[in-house]
Formats: sequence, structure tokens, C-alpha cells
Amino acid sequence: MQGWPAARPGDPVREIDTPALVLDLEAFDRNVSRMMQATAGHAVRLRPHAKSHKCVAIARRQIGAGAVGICCQKVSEAVPFVAAGIEDVLITNQIVGMRKLEQLAELSRHGRIGVLVDDPVQLDLLARVTARHSVRLDVYVEIDVGSQRCGTDAAGAVRLAAAIQRCERLRFAGLHAYHGKAQHLRAVAERDAAIAAAAATAAGIRDAIARTGIAVPVITGGGTGTFVRERNSGVYNEIQPGSWVFMDADYAVNTVAAGEPAFEQSLFVLSTVISRPAAGRAVLDAGLKALSVDSGMPRVWGAPDLRYERASDEHGVVAVAADAPVRIGDRVFLVPGHCDPTVNLYDEIVCVRGDRVEAVWPVDARGALL
Repeated sequence: MQGWPAARPGDPVREIDTPALVLDLEAFDRNVSRMMQATAGHAVRLRPHAKSHKCVAIARRQIGAGAVGICCQKVSEAVPFVAAGIEDVLITNQIVGMRKLEQLAELSRHGRIGVLVDDPVQLDLLARVTARHSVRLDVYVEIDVGSQRCGTDAAGAVRLAAAIQRCERLRFAGLHAYHGKAQHLRAVAERDAAIAAAAATAAGIRDAIARTGIAVPVITGGGTGTFVRERNSGVYNEIQPGSWVFMDADYAVNTVAAGEPAFEQSLFVLSTVISRPAAGRAVLDAGLKALSVDSGMPRVWGAPDLRYERASDEHGVVAVAADAPVRIGDRVFLVPGHCDPTVNLYDEIVCVRGDRVEAVWPVDARGALL
């Protein structure tokens, strides 16, 4: 016996079963509009990262608004998007493992698929699988611009670009220069400095590759915390922010520069007070299985007298101000600390406009870890 949907289109918001992942469509629509305004008139294209939402309906709306395609983080994450007809997908990861490579080759029959390398071993695997299946792939060289995660240096990038050029079924598509650590630097000046350094590194590597006679068509990177800086750098010509459609409690701590687009919180976990065991304590039905706490506890939306203090598997313990009128059955909207892994906990997103459920969108790539 399985569970039941949290809501159906037309339901009042007050009747959504909890815990539920809820999207405020009015705020979501404004976020999409602000991002398109932020990229209009600039020499950059928008390729939003779908690892944040994992939802075909959202990807279609982003592309319909002007995005060139999407990013995914895993091969299995890309599968439902390609199956739904989204034909331009950059998988921002290195792919190792024969089953993944076989699936990557199959995806490339249905769309333009990009993938990253930072080592000749990965490139050899791609060359072998594309030759065996007679398919083509876009290959980006990932460079380390400060995250100290994946990514090669200038000498390695030059060698890899040349090696890609020699592979019959691989296209050298450009450089992947994403600075993940910079996304959550809180001060504007810190983020400015980090991306200025990243852009300088990317430009130097681009020029080193160009001196060998190989053009670098795309330099892609940039996240929600920094994309304005990549946009303005004169180096990047593609950005790939993801969390901006939803936002979360962690991004809310970043200081926003004057003139920089400010995105609204549109994603919430709706929960219910199920116990009121003490004057200063309430317990919600949303715990570790309902939201991610890797970036801290969620924030209670619109209720300054409540503070989410700790979580267990199925319970959230909330500190309550002495005079706060909190009762069993009350609804509480929570702002996740980190939206991406929170979304991955749900089968569906309940989309609301005003006081009604307008749609229920499946989280198509939920659990896509391969």
C-alpha cells in the first residue's frame, strides 16, 4: 500500500497534506522574469542548472523564457529531461563507469549532450564509447578556478584540448570554469575578488589553448551567488545558476550588491504542528526526512516568534516565544537551508497561486545518483 498525493489542483492551500514541498508560483514567475532581465543585452547565454529542481516542467519554463538548455549533474539525472524532449544538456561532471558511459552514448542519439573531462583517462573512455556506438559528444575541459574540487591546470587543459581535437567523435566545446566555493561567500567584495581571479585564470587558459590554434567556443560557469560577476567579466559567455528559481536560507545570508537582482524565496516545506508539549516548545511533522540540514536548520517563514532548533527523522523541534499563540494543527512554512537536496526528498512539487493549488509537478529526476 502506497501513500497519497499531498494535494491536487484546485485544493485550498489549507488542505495540503504535510509535510509537502510547496512552490509559490507568483514568486517563481517573478524570479524567472528577473533572471531573463539580468541576462538580456549581455553577451552571455543562460543554461540553468537542473540539479536544483530536477523537474521537467520547470526546465521547460526556463527554456521557454530564453535559456539555451540545462545543466545536469549526473547521467541518470539527464535521462528524464532528454526523454521529455529537452535536447541541449550539459552534464557538469566527469563520467566514469561503463554503464554510465553506455547510457551517455544513448542520450547523445536524442540531443546535444556535453560532458566534462579533467584527465586523459576520462577522455579515452569517452572516445571508446562514442566510437563503439557511432555517436558524438561535446566535451568541455574542466579547469580549477578556485574550488579545489575537480579541474585541471593550464598545461593539462592545453593537452586535453589538443587530444579532444584528435578524437573523431568528440567535439571540443570549451572550458568549464565553475567556482563553487564562491557561491556562499557572504560579502560582496569577497565574491567580487573570487570571480575576478576565476575569470583571470579562465582567460589565461583560453589564451594558452588559442595559441595552439584551437578555438575555445564557450567558457561556462557561474552560480546563483556569483553569476552577475561572470556575466560582467568579459570572459564567460555562458552562466549556469540553479538555485535562483527557489532560493533557500543559506543564500538568503549573502549580501546583495546594489543593482544586483534579488530573487525571492519561492520554495517552502509546509509542515504541521503535531505536538505542543511545553510552553516554549512545539513539534512539527517535518524532520530530517522532509528537509536537508547540511546548510543549517530551516528558517520559519513569517513567524519571528518561532525558531526551528533541531530535527530528528520525522520531527522538527521549534522554540516558541512565551506569548506566541501556537496550537496543534497550525501550519508552518519552512525555508530549507539548502534547496537542492531538499527537493530530492520529494516525489512532487505542489504549486500554489494565492490560496489555491494550481498544479502538481513531479520531481522527475528524484534520486538520480548514477
